Amino acid sequence: MLELQQNALLGLLPEEDLAHLLPHLEQVTLSLGQSLSESGRQMSHVYFPLDSIVSLLCVMEDGASTEIAVVGYEGVVGVSLFMGGETTPSRAIVQSAGKAYRLKGQLLKNEFYRAGPMQRLLLRYTQALLTQMAQTAVCNRHHSVDQQLCRWLLLSLDRLPGDKLIMTQELIANMLGVRREGVTESAGKLQRAGLISYNRGHITIIDRPGLEKRVCECYAVVKREYDRLLNHHDVM
Repeated sequence: MLELQQNALLGLLPEEDLAHLLPHLEQVTLSLGQSLSESGRQMSHVYFPLDSIVSLLCVMEDGASTEIAVVGYEGVVGVSLFMGGETTPSRAIVQSAGKAYRLKGQLLKNEFYRAGPMQRLLLRYTQALLTQMAQTAVCNRHHSVDQQLCRWLLLSLDRLPGDKLIMTQELIANMLGVRREGVTESAGKLQRAGLISYNRGHITIIDRPGLEKRVCECYAVVKREYDRLLNHHDVM
């Protein structure tokens, strides 16, 4: 039961509701780059990450992509299933490998339509996720690559138990929808400032407060909404 609570959504459920799901939750290992859903295809399962991160990406016809949100231990991958749309034009790709709990989509829908604690929790999470998507769009349009990179690093860190990320500059560029050279330049600035250490795809955060001073307001907006909407005392 304690391991289940490593996922914040599962951890917020009353014990009775969590026990109802317990026999149907399957722990799986998610590998870097694994696709959990593709554009226009209905997902068969939803995923509750434990120590992994999943990127939601919009992909253009020419193959170019931009990240619109990240999901980690605070959330669930597969909101289209219980929101009634069944499919989504975005892709869900594992950004940081790790473990997750998998649940059949129909079982989650059944639990959602019971109109109990799970429904209230998922609706609040969806609002927080929409906030992240909207703020990402604003950030990509109005803020520098340096600020976008800081936002991306902090949001990713908030969804991992440690201070290390494994991610190449090419993959970060794809996530942000910018040229690799721009990421290389921005990462170099952060490294020279002593905020991060970057070596062969391994990023270690050295000075988080320093990153928070450089980031635009978009990070704080998203964090406040997640903290507000997924507060244990307010949800239930």
